[in-house]
Amino acid sequence: MTGTVVSDPAVIGSTTVGSEWWRTAVIYQIYPRSFADGNGDGMGDLAGIQRRLPQLRDLGIDAVWLSPFYTSPQRDAGYDVADYCDVDPLFGTLDDFDAMQNAAHELGIRVIIDIVPNHSSSDHAWFQAALASAPDSPARGRYIFRDGQGDSGELPPNNWESVFGGRAWTRIVEADGTSGQWYLHLFDSTQPDLHWDNPWVREQFRSVLRFWLDRGVDGFRVDVAHGMIKAAGLPDYTPPAEGGSMGGGSATLEPGISVEPPATPPFWAQDGVHEIYRDWHTVLAEYPGDRVLAAEAWVDPLTEVAKWVRPDEMHQAFNFAYLETPWNAPRLRRVIDDSLAAFSAVGAPSTWVLSNHDVVRHASRLALGAENLQGHGIGPKTAGLPDTAVGLRRARAASALMLALPGSSYIYQGEELGLPEVIDLPDSAREDPTWFRTEGERYGRDGCRVPIPWESTAPSYGFGASGASWLPQPDAWAELARDQQQGTPGSTLELYTLALRLRRAHALGLGSVKWLPGFPEEVVAFRSGDVTVVANTSAASVPLPDGDVILTSEPLTARTLPGDTTVWLR
Repeated sequence: MTGTVVSDPAVIGSTTVGSEWWRTAVIYQIYPRSFADGNGDGMGDLAGIQRRLPQLRDLGIDAVWLSPFYTSPQRDAGYDVADYCDVDPLFGTLDDFDAMQNAAHELGIRVIIDIVPNHSSSDHAWFQAALASAPDSPARGRYIFRDGQGDSGELPPNNWESVFGGRAWTRIVEADGTSGQWYLHLFDSTQPDLHWDNPWVREQFRSVLRFWLDRGVDGFRVDVAHGMIKAAGLPDYTPPAEGGSMGGGSATLEPGISVEPPATPPFWAQDGVHEIYRDWHTVLAEYPGDRVLAAEAWVDPLTEVAKWVRPDEMHQAFNFAYLETPWNAPRLRRVIDDSLAAFSAVGAPSTWVLSNHDVVRHASRLALGAENLQGHGIGPKTAGLPDTAVGLRRARAASALMLALPGSSYIYQGEELGLPEVIDLPDSAREDPTWFRTEGERYGRDGCRVPIPWESTAPSYGFGASGASWLPQPDAWAELARDQQQGTPGSTLELYTLALRLRRAHALGLGSVKWLPGFPEEVVAFRSGDVTVVANTSAASVPLPDGDVILTSEPLTARTLPGDTTVWLR
C-alpha cells in the first residue's frame, strides 16, 4: 500500500503492498500541439511525438500522458472535443496514433491519453442534434438545457460563472427562430456541459473507453474529474474571491491555521460523480496490464481528494495541494504529511506534480512576488513578476525534492529543461479563451504552452523543420534547448536524468518519509531507505549531514547546503 502510515509516527509513506506500475511511475505530460511538429505546419503532432520518443526514454520516464488530440475545432486547444473516437487532422490520423503508441511500447513507455467527459464541443453531432430538437426531447436531454428566468426567459437559469470568465449560460435560437432555452457551459460557450444524469451519456462514454482500450492505451487522465454531476435544482452560487478557477485553493494556509472550508460549489465534487468512476473502474478491469484512471480533481482538503482514489474508483489523483504550496519548508512538510496520510488511508499512492498545461510553470511560479490564482496566468502587467534566476534555482530544488517522494510523479514537458513561463507574448498571439472572455484581465495559460526547444540553432529550435510555431518562442529558448543541456554537467536536463536514474536505483517511489530532527525550520529533511534528502528553502546556507552526495540541485561549498538547494545523500 503506497503511502501507509507505519508504527513510527515520524515515518510516513512506506510502501508494503501493491505492485501496479502506476504506483511509482514517473509520467511525462505531452501537450501535443507544443511538443514536436512532424509535418512543418507549426503545430505539434503525433508523428513529431513518435520521432522524439527515444529522447524521453533516455530521460528515464515510465509513461507519457497526451493532452487531447481528438477531432476538434480547437477553440480551447482540443479540450472542446467534436469526436471522441478520431484524431484531428492537425495531429494526424488514427494510423499515426497507432504507430506512435506502438513505438512507445517498443521503448518500454506506456501511453495514457486525456478524456474530456464534462463537456463536448458545440460542434459535436450530439449537440448539433440537441439544437435541432425540441425542448424536453431525448437529444436535448444529453446536455443541460433549462428555461430562462424573467417574464420571457430572458435571464439565465442561475448566476453561475464560467471558469473562463463571464456567465456560464448561453441562450439559443430555436428552430422556429424564437429565443429559446439556455444551455450550461462551465467553460467556453463552445463547450456545452453533458448531462451525466442521463444513462445514454454514460453508455456513450463506456464505448469511448473501450474504443481506446481496444487500441492498447494504458489508461486515461480524466479532465475535470470533479465535475460532471451538478447539484439538484442548480442553485445559485457565488464563489469566494480568493478561490482558484477550478476549485480547491486551501494549500497556501499557514501551518497551524484552521479555517472553515468553503461551501462545495454545486457544480464541483458532487457525491454522484463517484458512481461514474466505479463504473469506469469495472470497464478498465476487463483489460489486462493494470490500466489506470488519473483524476484532475481540484478539491480541498486532501481527505476529499482521496475519495477519488478509493479501491473501486480511480487509481491516481493529481496532488494539486502540493502543486499550490509555496517554496516554504513548514508548508511543504505539512502538505507532505497530509498527502501521505490521506492517500494511504484509501490504499492509493500520492501523485506529485509541480507543473502542467493549466498553471504557471514552476520555474516562474515559485518566484512570484504577488498572489496569482490558478488559471489567471501571468503577463507583462502582472504584479510581482518573477526573477528568472531565482525561479529556476527554486524550481530545480523543488523538482529534486518531489522526485524523492514516495508514490508517482508527473513531469510537464519542458520542465526538465528549466523552461520558465513565457511572459511577453504579444496580445495578438494569445489563444486561450480566458484571455478573450475576460477582455484581457486574465492572461490565461498560453505562457506555459509555448512549443519547447530541442536544438539551439535549428528553425523553431527544432520544434519543426519549417520554423513555424503556433505560439512565438522567446530568444532565450536557444540556451535552454535540449541539445545545449544534454551531457552538460549541472544542466537542468542532466539533473532530471540523474534524479530519475537514482530514484529507480534506490526505489524511492517505493520508499518512505522519515523526518530528520535537528535542522532549521526552513529546511525539509527526511530519510527514505538509504537516501537522505535535504531541501533548504531559505536564503542562508546550512551544514550538511554525513553521507556521500549523490545528487545536488546546485553546486555545494564544502559541507554546507546553500539556500534554495536540494541534495540527496547516501
